[in-house]
Amino acid sequence: MAAEKKLLIAITPENPATNEAKLITAILDSGWDYVHLRHPSATLRDMRAIIEAIPQRFHNRLRLHGHFELLNEFNLGGIHLNSRCPEVPPRYNGSVSRTCHSIEETRRDDSVDFVTLSPVCDSISKSGYKGAFSDDALMSIPQGRVVALGGVSPDTVQHLKAFPFIGYAVLGYLFSATTPEDISSRCRTFIKEIM
Repeated sequence: MAAEKKLLIAITPENPATNEAKLITAILDSGWDYVHLRHPSATLRDMRAIIEAIPQRFHNRLRLHGHFELLNEFNLGGIHLNSRCPEVPPRYNGSVSRTCHSIEETRRDDSVDFVTLSPVCDSISKSGYKGAFSDDALMSIPQGRVVALGGVSPDTVQHLKAFPFIGYAVLGYLFSATTPEDISSRCRTFIKEIM
């Protein structure tokens, strides 16, 4: 029996990399579903420049964590709500996801397509940011809606496969790569681990 396809999401780090568009293109070329453009301190101009440098065929697989006004300029894959940008823009009816930091939040009755829950493991990108959930708590997440985030890597995903996550969001493991070739290799390694 074939394993159920999991949603694969890459989340960009706080600060854009110099060759970020090439890294994102390599991730999407490797078959990942989405790249979330997170960059909390990026200006509107910075975000526009990153999107413009990514081939247009991948724009519908990019999700914004801010600067939602760019939805008017590009055919993007959705938005992600968080503490900085907690509301869906008026008249927006595209795909929406949301950040959660507790099991209770994942059960909130709203119309988002999926939620991320973090940190499920000790963070790779944030020193001292420890996994916050017991195995029992993770077993209790709502079916069909939660994506694991926080410390997700080939080393931790074997343990995470035991829980009802619909996918995995990866930041530190992927973006510690500095070249498109290295990030492509990491993408392939991760995909092998979840098969």
